[in-house]
Amino acid sequence: MGFPRYLSVSFLVASLLLAISLPAQAEPGDYRLLQTLRHLVSPPKADNPVTPAQRQDDYPLISNPRGFKDGFSPGRYSQWQTVHLAPETGAVCGNGSPYKFFVNRVPGTSNTILYMEGGGACWDYESCTGQTGIRGARNPNGVPDDYMSILNPEGSFVSPFVARYHPFDRVKTQAWNMVYVPYCTGDVFSGDRVAVYEDPTGEKEPLVWHHNGLRNGRAVVAWMKDNLQRPTQLLSTGCSAGGVGSLNNYYPNRRDLAPEYGYLINDSGPVFPAPVSGNKATYPSLPLHQKIRAVWGLDDGALDYIRQEMPLFNEQDLGSINPALATAFPRDRLGHTHFWQDLNFSAYSYERFHDETDQAPDQATLEQGLHQRWHQDTGALITQLAGLDNFGYYLPAFRNINESHCSTIIDFKNGDIPEMGLTLKDFINDVLDGSGSVMQAAASDPKTDENPRFNLLYWIVDGLL
Repeated sequence: MGFPRYLSVSFLVASLLLAISLPAQAEPGDYRLLQTLRHLVSPPKADNPVTPAQRQDDYPLISNPRGFKDGFSPGRYSQWQTVHLAPETGAVCGNGSPYKFFVNRVPGTSNTILYMEGGGACWDYESCTGQTGIRGARNPNGVPDDYMSILNPEGSFVSPFVARYHPFDRVKTQAWNMVYVPYCTGDVFSGDRVAVYEDPTGEKEPLVWHHNGLRNGRAVVAWMKDNLQRPTQLLSTGCSAGGVGSLNNYYPNRRDLAPEYGYLINDSGPVFPAPVSGNKATYPSLPLHQKIRAVWGLDDGALDYIRQEMPLFNEQDLGSINPALATAFPRDRLGHTHFWQDLNFSAYSYERFHDETDQAPDQATLEQGLHQRWHQDTGALITQLAGLDNFGYYLPAFRNINESHCSTIIDFKNGDIPEMGLTLKDFINDVLDGSGSVMQAAASDPKTDENPRFNLLYWIVDGLL
């Protein structure tokens, strides 16, 4: 079998040099030199396809129909490919447009990163239409085919985890197969409901919105099983909404993709303890949880689906997913990170759900109310994770970009905990390569390093955000 026509001579030479430079067996899941060279000519085939039983699940794995042109070329390595999903898979964006995702494959390893994109949330007409002045969700108009173009750094350069040639940070996932799952449903990859939102002014037609994140994720996993090799190592990660999605979908994704080694890094998408029998003074995230249960359809089957797989998950407390996952996969290494001074996720969580923040007379009062509730919820999360050897946390104080939201976007810098001599990279390495208990570290003073030196890159990116 000859080289595919689209494989340029320059890329072939680069691939050969890369293959020759690889150690004989650098990591579990890496192929030996001769295997890698063979894959340049004959790409590895799927070895863990969807089974008949998996097509009958409550949330089944539904493959693209035979003959459907998904746009994927198995031997087109080290470049982002747009993968289309047929309507028959059940995948669709919030506005009803077709769903698609992106794959960047390499010939030298089966190891894979599954990266879920961040980007807010929505639960009413104002937020789901992306009205100015209302915090909403990314991609309300769907996902374009060229989303991972270098001209769109929010996708192609969002994090060192999925930037194969990042200029500042190195992490082993940069040598792995990458699957980038875009966000366009406003439901943190967890919803299963078609909502009809009325225009509060009565001037425009109602908005029909597909909170379809859970089924979109299932369709992505079905495609991965049918088209890629089973990963030896699998990292599930994402920031903000993508962090929540990585956490909520970890069990079914890990079960179906069946890696030998599983890792989770939930970046700034905490699901805090909040039992429905509690109150919002004790559990500040409770009003948000009650809202999304209804509008995203969580109580209509999605939560029961999770509970059937993880008996320790309590449907009456969304935050119980953290210890439930740790117990279900005792050999996996799981981690969570966010900043104490996060003013983004905290605003989504509390601003419209507590009178003191919704009606704050000025920005300083609003921020004080958000911080107070965020610190309270964070303390509850620390207590919950403290007894779990395989679920760690890393909680630095502040980073001067994106309202101190998301630790792993842009670069891994400026997420230090100076009093403990730790950097964010230490935590990432501990999750991916450590042994024994996963690191648990938190800055003792949430305001530490609140006025760092000026960073030109952060200033530019913050302006774009």
